[in-house]
Amino acid sequence: MSRDERRRRLVARHHLHPDHPATSATEAAGHLVGLHSSDPATVFLSARARVPEITVADVERELYDRPSLFRVLGMRRTLFAVPAGQVPLLQHGCAHKLAPGERKRLVGYLEGQNLVRDGEAWVRRVSDATVETITRRGEAAAMELREDVPELKLTLEFGKGKKWGGKVGVSTRVLFLLACEGRIIRTRPRGSWISGQYRWTTPAGRIPGGIPDLDPSEARARILELWLRAYGPGTMADLKWWSGWPLRDVRAALGSIDVCEVETDEGLALVLGDDLESTPCSEPRAALLPSLDSTIMGWRDRDWYLGDHAGPLYDRNGNAGPTVWWDGRVVGGWAQTSTGRVSYRLLEDVGGEGEADVARAATDLEAWMGPTRVTPRFRAPLEKELSG
Repeated sequence: MSRDERRRRLVARHHLHPDHPATSATEAAGHLVGLHSSDPATVFLSARARVPEITVADVERELYDRPSLFRVLGMRRTLFAVPAGQVPLLQHGCAHKLAPGERKRLVGYLEGQNLVRDGEAWVRRVSDATVETITRRGEAAAMELREDVPELKLTLEFGKGKKWGGKVGVSTRVLFLLACEGRIIRTRPRGSWISGQYRWTTPAGRIPGGIPDLDPSEARARILELWLRAYGPGTMADLKWWSGWPLRDVRAALGSIDVCEVETDEGLALVLGDDLESTPCSEPRAALLPSLDSTIMGWRDRDWYLGDHAGPLYDRNGNAGPTVWWDGRVVGGWAQTSTGRVSYRLLEDVGGEGEADVARAATDLEAWMGPTRVTPRFRAPLEKELSG
């Protein structure tokens, strides 16, 4: 399976071409196994790149007013916006497994900093009180919960005397633990669409019937099957990195999926057994994707679509900045300046047609963002340079 075929698949299955549009943010998220949401703005900008004529208000309706899209913790301890049908997959396949470790760490912090004597009892009691308060209110932000549950006003201190040291409210840790356990879920933030100060509600308050139970091994198998349908072919290294699971869990999940090996320019890779047909060609088109977009973060082995552009486009921790795409590959980066202009730089020659289409895409994005200023949470070298 050649690089050209892989790029054609990427363009079509990730809705990065007018010939292959998504009809809604929810549809796009479903096909991509989630829109990355560690940076709140990414959900909106990722949807905008895939859904013709979509507006901020359209995405907010899907997230909050008539919810069909939900922010939940998933692969690599990362926040994703996914359709209702994928919520139990990420909850049981990813988030639940984090909860025991998060609880143990919180207990250790509380007891180690002499804030409470019995950390286990404190966490159990405060967690229940927090959920009860959210249920009574319908939804609540952390600052509101701290008024109703005074114990949440405690602060934890980290790195005392060091440059990176500081204090963190215990409410942050308690809410994260409850989200890992599936007892609460994020809803509309305080502020605009770029805000990450989420309100919280119970799953039953957002999803009819709440989050159904699901065997974790079944959830992981279904997640990998969805990934292979959208991102395949992929290597074991891709699957392990993207999922964030131990290799044994990846292998166990693959054991219940019909997969086969194909030869790629990078070596052997896996695809679904019924997914071997070639993808029709489309005329090349440009796309501007936001930082941490699910496509740019979809594989560990990236040479076939990234080339040698990683240096300027990723930060030191491997977080991708905003990228310019042409014909299924990364060809540059972009940023928004303080005046609202979308500034970009091409890192390879895409010809006159490509340059004109990138310019058009930048102008369209600039108009779409309007007066809103978006600064990525994790900043790559080229984005910082272009933003001025």
